[in-house]
Amino acid sequence: MFGEYEIRELPLSLKPIRQKVESFLADNALRLEDVDVYAAVFANGGEEILAGGGLCGNTIKCVAVDETLRGTGMGAKLISHLVCLASTKGCSSIKVFTKPDNVSIFSSLGFQTLATAPQAIFMENGGHINDYCKDLKRLYDIIEKEAIPTDGNNTDLKNDCKSSVSSCHTKKRGIIVMNANPFTRGHRYLVEQAAKEVAHLFVMVVREDKSLFAYEERKAMVTAGCTDLQNVTVCDGSRYVISSDTFPTYFLKRIDDATDTQIQLDLNLFADHIAPALNISVRFVGSEPTDSLTRRYNQLMHKILPTKGIEVREIERLQMDHTTYEHSTENTDSVVSASKLRKNLSERKFLTAADIAYPTTIPYIIAELAEKALHDELETTPKPGLVDCKDNGAHHDMDFLLMDKSIKALRPYFVCLAQSGFQTDLPSYDEIRRIGVKAETAMFHATHGVNTYKGALFAIGLTIVSAAHVYYEKKVIDIELLRHNISTLARQFPKTKGTHGEMVVSHYHVTGAREHACEAFPQLFAQWLPFFGNCATDPYRFHKTLLFIMSSLNDTNVFYRGGEEAVKETKERSGILLKNFTLDGLEAMNRWMIQENISPGGSADMLSLTAFIHSLQY
Repeated sequence: MFGEYEIRELPLSLKPIRQKVESFLADNALRLEDVDVYAAVFANGGEEILAGGGLCGNTIKCVAVDETLRGTGMGAKLISHLVCLASTKGCSSIKVFTKPDNVSIFSSLGFQTLATAPQAIFMENGGHINDYCKDLKRLYDIIEKEAIPTDGNNTDLKNDCKSSVSSCHTKKRGIIVMNANPFTRGHRYLVEQAAKEVAHLFVMVVREDKSLFAYEERKAMVTAGCTDLQNVTVCDGSRYVISSDTFPTYFLKRIDDATDTQIQLDLNLFADHIAPALNISVRFVGSEPTDSLTRRYNQLMHKILPTKGIEVREIERLQMDHTTYEHSTENTDSVVSASKLRKNLSERKFLTAADIAYPTTIPYIIAELAEKALHDELETTPKPGLVDCKDNGAHHDMDFLLMDKSIKALRPYFVCLAQSGFQTDLPSYDEIRRIGVKAETAMFHATHGVNTYKGALFAIGLTIVSAAHVYYEKKVIDIELLRHNISTLARQFPKTKGTHGEMVVSHYHVTGAREHACEAFPQLFAQWLPFFGNCATDPYRFHKTLLFIMSSLNDTNVFYRGGEEAVKETKERSGILLKNFTLDGLEAMNRWMIQENISPGGSADMLSLTAFIHSLQY
């Protein structure tokens, strides 16, 4: 029978084919979701879809079989094809959302049911959830053993511990599942309040990397922010709790007809697998006055989990009043939330974001703003002689994607630099150099040896350390202290030898990158930063500030590529274009610099640094 049919992978990017798939799924009471590939069964040489299914990562979706072929094994044949396809992509465990009617097909292929809802089931092959729950159980056992001392000579201490634990709400174990994107004062407040009500509290961070801050960063933030709470353990998140596998609309932040089903599956999976592994009897959540999707999740949690023997405790959100934080339930506009913090970051407002962040999160938001400053410069288009969204400028060894990749490679080290400064004493030269060398190595690995941001790493890196230290001490960014710190740190670095910049400094007797930093970037603070601030509402703010910098900076990159005449010509052309600014003029200057093989890389670095420092002041 199967010889009469063939399976084809359909290019959904083609509108007619996509419409055909959508129509087929609609006839089967389904809709097309995001998938990497969609495979369909056809009669040999035919064009009518008889069965179809999609694959998104390691998850099978949108499976439907024409009613004339149900019960013939065609569905199993299609699923086997998708499983093989996933296996060739390296997926060792494959998950599926499907209708309850299809459970027998998937069961026959080795899938086990993880969770059920009236309209859908969630299944998996490979048994990875069993491994994950075993890991959680081992963690629970370790914590239980550590909770009560076992040294036979400490009988009184054991009795005290037993008494303390038994009085702590009959040994309740609780859990909070949080995204912490990033970890705020509100998250910390929720953890503190929950920890008071249970013998031990687990905090599970959503693992899905669809947030502004990556999972590893978010988990590290939460861990650092809870380290002083003795009965709190931050544990690994997984694909089984609020992930795109179990709850995809969470990350789309929308409510539709599939939302309730996804929430039910997510909660049932938690109750049937995760909670037993950690002996959870209560799940804590923060109240949700603004986000309708999270509020709906909380509502269904109150409905579903108690039927599974799990209490739900909803704690009112922390509210803020300027720089003070008070527990209140009246004004939703003052609720402490990660979304407000992210909004402030998107607006490049460090100080208002820092008010919301828990202190141990500060290094991460400083790093985020440093990364944004580099991206803002990169994305400024058009730029003369520089890589942008449109062309590679006067560069033959780098392009936009390579620059973007190298910025991402530097990001973790921006965090390390900020953490090194976020303490009582400024870090030593050796510590900064150690982090810097690792950052350079990561950059060169990402670019296969191309130097994309070595100069920017030095200037922005020193500023990251200095800013973190200033904020740690003052809770504001004192510019004079910031400059003092930059200068102090820069003077510890020896003069470089054999670099392009050093050769230019020696030959032309101009100020190089190290000397600019030792002087705490006088041109930046006296000229470029005020200019950038005055252009706040100008849509060409970055273009004009770049031209202003190019018109006044002795750019060692330009010296190296074209000598004194190129520097003089670049300054003159930049000044004239700034006075009579047009995009056509920028394009023309870009063509000239490409022709002359001139790239004002030092000016680009200073533009990024200017934007970064500006963001720290607001």
